[in-house]
Order: sequence, then structure tokens, then C-alpha cells
Amino acid sequence: MGTKLLVIDDDPNICESLKLYLENEGYEVKCAADGFEGVNYFKMYEPDLVLLDIMLPRKDGWQVCREIREVSSKPIIMLTAKGEVFDKVLGLELGADDFMVKPFDSKELSARIKAVLRRYNSRGNDVDDEVVKFDNIEISHQKYELKLRGESVDIPPKELQLLYFLASNYNHVFSRDQLLDKVWGFDYLGDSRTVDVHVKRLREKLEGVSDKWVLKTVWGVGYKFELLQ
Repeated sequence: MGTKLLVIDDDPNICESLKLYLENEGYEVKCAADGFEGVNYFKMYEPDLVLLDIMLPRKDGWQVCREIREVSSKPIIMLTAKGEVFDKVLGLELGADDFMVKPFDSKELSARIKAVLRRYNSRGNDVDDEVVKFDNIEISHQKYELKLRGESVDIPPKELQLLYFLASNYNHVFSRDQLLDKVWGFDYLGDSRTVDVHVKRLREKLEGVSDKWVLKTVWGVGYKFELLQ
């Protein structure tokens, strides 16, 4: 069985053209015409990647992204006609893996799909027990779940991905650009200070949880998850 893609877009011409092009590329493609149908299709069809338009009837792309991220870490590429930086930032905050602005070149989209799938598969996200544990903290990348002192804590997808990456590579320092590349996964078009914002929010959640590790700033370099003696 080939790689399965789900296109969620209310423009029938876009859906049809994407379906024809991507099927010629060897993918299996399903299309949904609105957000409500898209969420249901995702649960039934279990695609390997979602192409998700933002402006959708019944449920917009933001809500669809939220609902998919509640149950899955499968890649999402968001599609928009706006091209606004705000859209990109919000999409990334909600857990999207990439962003394409309409109108887009089909060959570029195909290349983005391959790159996102390659990054996703290289992370080994099909492993059910992909969990990092230290004193009073447990981070599940597969379930998108953070537990502090055994209690689940609400956390946006990108914050969890950032924390998971740092904790998985404990005691290793990463620059902001490295974190953007590793966690956001492509050339981020916004301000690199978005990493600082995410770290600040993480520290608020992690304050006082343990004295055996710390999310540390290495001045002039970046950040690390440091295990303490």
C-alpha cells in the first residue's frame, strides 16, 4: 500500500488537480470538502500526511489542526491564499509541519511533501513508547502528552516538541537557528525569537518541578536541558 495523503480544501478544482497530480506521483489521495468532513476522514482513513486549507466551512483549518493534534502527530502542511506571517506563526504554534501559499507550484508542493515525510519518518514517530523520563517529568512525543509529578499538563504542540527535543538531547547546547531547523523542520520565515517565547512559556510550566534538571540558557549560544549533579 502506498503513502496516503488527505487533502482538505473546499475548492473542488484544487482538490481535483491535487488528486490527479499526486496520484501520478504514486500517492493514494482522499479529498474532504470541509473541516468537519476532514476530521472524520482523518480518523477513518488514517493518512500519512494532511494538506490542510485554512479557510474552510463548518470548521476552519485552525480547528482541524487542533483536533488532529489531539490524537496524532502525523505531518500537516497548511495551505493558505493569504501568505500572512500571522498565519504561518499560528499554524506552527498549533503543530503544523510546513506552510504553502496559494497559488503554489505542484512540483514544489511535491518536494515539500517528500521532505516533511522524510523528517517525520526519521524521528521514528511510529514507536508507541517514544517517551523521555526524568525526575518528576515524562514527555510522550507519540501521545503529545506532558506529565509533571504524574499529572497531565496542557501544552501546545510546538512547546512539547521543543521540550522533547531538548530533553532527548540532554546536556547538549543548541542555538536558536538549530532549534528552528530541528523542531520547526524547515526554513522558518518568522523571527528566531519565537524560540525564546517558547522557552519562556516552558519555564513557567516547569518552575519548581524538580531540582535535578533545568531548562538552561547558555548565554551567547542558545538553550539546553541540563541534568544537575
